[in-house]
Amino acid sequence: MNLNSLALFWQIPLACLSFVLFKVVKLLVGLLYTLYLSVNQKRAGQWQVLSTETLEKFLSLPVLMTKGPRWNTHAIISTLGPFSVKQSITIDVRSANLSANSWFAVIYRFPDYETIASFQSELTQTGDRWQSITVKPGKYSLGLRYYDWNQQVKLPMVKVDDQVFVKPQEISTTVNQFYADLSQKSNGFYWALHYYIFVILKLRKYLPASFIRKEYLPVGAPDTDFFYHYFNKKQKLTIKIETDLLQDYQVYLTLYNRASFPFFSQQILQDHYSIESIEFDGFYLIRMRKKQVKISQKKDQLISKIQDSDLSSQQLSIHRLNEESKQ
Repeated sequence: MNLNSLALFWQIPLACLSFVLFKVVKLLVGLLYTLYLSVNQKRAGQWQVLSTETLEKFLSLPVLMTKGPRWNTHAIISTLGPFSVKQSITIDVRSANLSANSWFAVIYRFPDYETIASFQSELTQTGDRWQSITVKPGKYSLGLRYYDWNQQVKLPMVKVDDQVFVKPQEISTTVNQFYADLSQKSNGFYWALHYYIFVILKLRKYLPASFIRKEYLPVGAPDTDFFYHYFNKKQKLTIKIETDLLQDYQVYLTLYNRASFPFFSQQILQDHYSIESIEFDGFYLIRMRKKQVKISQKKDQLISKIQDSDLSSQQLSIHRLNEESKQ
């Protein structure tokens, strides 16, 4: 039994305490934030862009660190709502297409944030200005992600039940610069809150995959595939991606410290990518988004394989599932 295995004897009890802490804090923060939104109707009727200014607002960081702690550093992120809907939500997709080469908007039911439907840039290249989605009466919020954005960025006009709910809003193309020093907000509280994540990733061979996925992944877009694992301090990380996949997918890598703050992000453009030595323990997340999506197209099945030759080196390989892989 190596030292890494022996460490689990004291890491597992601490992970259990961390898990309970996270669930309690998430519940309390969620209740406070729901109450805050219910009394602050003006905020709900405006696009909220994730930025330095956002993080300075009431409860913003605790909410983000419990609702979606695996930060997406590769997209401009905006949210809208919650708002009441009787029948339909409509987006000015032409404005969104002019702002970013790739984007998606997800409709979430409020307050449980269940994904209801989505708009995607790859499915809106029809020339029509408006696209509508019919929903059941209730309260909803909207999450918008702009990837590969252009020199002028506008958040689109949104209609609710055919009435203008929010007008277009121009934003800075440098809004994501706050990620450069976001990891400096790490502290003991957030480290304790997310301590269990590192441990369950170490135990992923013995825990249900659905449990790991639910605890680790953000509220994801339907068109995104995720690959993830933990890494040890000073470990070399190598990522190998089937060459054909790079022609069909945008591939984004983010590294997080154990407090779940991002400290490195990169779009991967080659089939063999390496980081020689990472300064501390943490975990990573790879997002893969298909460049072209067709309604009739069957979704690819992508699989990964993780190889740890020793504590100093880890290799992740990603490829399509084929007949040979099934055997």
